[in-house]
This record gives sequence, C-alpha cells and structure tokens, in this order.
Amino acid sequence: QVQLVESGGGLVQAGGSLRLSCAASGSIVSINTMAWYRQAPGHQRELVAAVTSGGTTNYTDSVKGRFTISRDNAKNTVYLQMNSLKPEDTAVYYCNADGLIYRRMFSLRSLHDYWGQGTQVTVSS
Repeated sequence: QVQLVESGGGLVQAGGSLRLSCAASGSIVSINTMAWYRQAPGHQRELVAAVTSGGTTNYTDSVKGRFTISRDNAKNTVYLQMNSLKPEDTAVYYCNADGLIYRRMFSLRSLHDYWGQGTQVTVSS
C-alpha cells in the first residue's frame, strides 16, 4: 500500500525556520511531481511549492525567496525548507504526489493526486 508520511511540523516563532519531509513508501517505481500544499483555517487548500522528477520547481508568490522545495528521487522523499517564517504561514501542510507509479502483484499501477495526512505548522508572532 502506498503511503505519504509527512514530518517536521511544529511551533516556531516568527523569523524562524522549519524543514518538512514527506516520504513515499510502498513498492514505488517513480513519481512525476511532488508538492506541498497548505490549508489555513477558513481558507482553501493552496499550492505552496512543487518539484518534478527532473528538478523543475515552482512556488506560490508569497513564499518565493523564503521556502525551498527539493527531493531525493532515490528515497522518494520531498522536502520543504521554510525560512523567515511568518504568522500567515500557519497552516496544515500536506504532501501531494502526482503521477506515482508503483508495483502491485505482477503489474504496475498509477496514482494521481495522492495526499499525505498533513502536518501542522504554527508560527507565533
């Protein structure tokens, strides 16, 4: 069974840093795009940053210059380094995998738009 497990969330003061990790497990062959989304109370879930298997990245404007997304394809893991955190960065952060190929029995299967369970990030002022 494929799982995305996030870690690294927590409470930090404004201006501080956190590093989120998301490890995908379960006979995975490849993952096209891995991304981080976030959802604050009363707000819709929004894309924070994404990275393709080839290393192409994109960021939402509000985190450019502060957050860095990276991935280790060999470990099927994506990271989000968050610096200069602001109270408005407070949210539940979700890992997302799209174009995930995995082995089950004797066949290859694919998953699209697959989510982790989320990790809370709280930035105090």
